[in-house]
Amino acid sequence: MAKNTSSEKKSEKKEVGKIRKWFKDLKIEFKKVVWPTKKTVMTNTSVVLSVIVAAAILVGLIDQGFYAALRSIYNAG
Repeated sequence: MAKNTSSEKKSEKKEVGKIRKWFKDLKIEFKKVVWPTKKTVMTNTSVVLSVIVAAAILVGLIDQGFYAALRSIYNAG
């Protein structure tokens, strides 16, 4: 079995150092984040839900229109 050489130990230490630095930088970046207020979240959520409901209604109406058109075409022939 081969023993760890000094260069292998140095590369392992570099990897551990990189991981530590990454977590340290991550912590710093999280401190910079400006989190939205509860009111902003509720407002944005209600807008998104309203748009989803409106889109669903629109798609449903278009679907019913196509269904009625195809039904009349096939019943006429």
